[in-house]
Amino acid sequence: MNLSEKMIYVEFLMIIMAMWVVPMAMSYGHVAEVPETAEAPEISGSARGRSIDTKWYDARATFYGDIRGGDTQQGACGYGDLFRQGYGLATAALSTALFNDGYTCGACFEIYCTNDPQWCLRGSIKITATNFCPPDYTKTRDIWCNPPQKHFDLSLAMFLKIAKYRAGVVPVRYRRIRCRKTGGVKFETKGNPYFLMILPYNVGGAGDIKYMQVKGNKTGWITMRKNWGQHWTTGVVLTGQALSFRVTTSDGITKDFWNVVPWYWGFGQTFDGWINF
Repeated sequence: MNLSEKMIYVEFLMIIMAMWVVPMAMSYGHVAEVPETAEAPEISGSARGRSIDTKWYDARATFYGDIRGGDTQQGACGYGDLFRQGYGLATAALSTALFNDGYTCGACFEIYCTNDPQWCLRGSIKITATNFCPPDYTKTRDIWCNPPQKHFDLSLAMFLKIAKYRAGVVPVRYRRIRCRKTGGVKFETKGNPYFLMILPYNVGGAGDIKYMQVKGNKTGWITMRKNWGQHWTTGVVLTGQALSFRVTTSDGITKDFWNVVPWYWGFGQTFDGWINF
């Protein structure tokens, strides 16, 4: 089974579990011990926060998929059509050391090839983390995605911007950068009437989300649980209510997205938050 088939199979199993099993953390996330309904963070609506770590670090990079991005769609972050969602080919699957149980999904990085003049090309690329490169403990060679190694499995189009195809794997330097996205944060509804799952994407700023709440027009703020990848869930029944969202990114910045979803919403729909980080 190739990497793409593994990712699609894992995502399919997780969605089935989320739809029919009691809401809980899946293998790409964990549940914080917090109540369903909680007080809003003190920094709500504020631009206050801490800066992301923009220092340069060493890693390696390979590629997967074809030149058009085949096999790079879907994946462990829960995104779908990366072209429709605005990520395109500027994406990468992260090794365990960088993936952080899915909490790094949506983060942006700048990467350049280094210390290999035979294969490196000049210049750097900027990508968004959209997938997971799983470890393979059956191999003794080319175990780039095994812990504790930091590794980026790039789309082929991105790899060819920093290295020659025949290299296969190259040493790189990388750093976190702020994500520059066009338009507002998007919120996709999934689940069933008793289990609401939200996929936020096109998140600017730090890009990766550490905390999320939802509010119906008849409720207070409800703390959502990290399910898997970039999916956030609650078991509170909110059908028939207009929904607002409160999102905190990893740099501590919180923004409120008021009345994003109208009361007549359904599952499998995407709504524009109009603002971004």
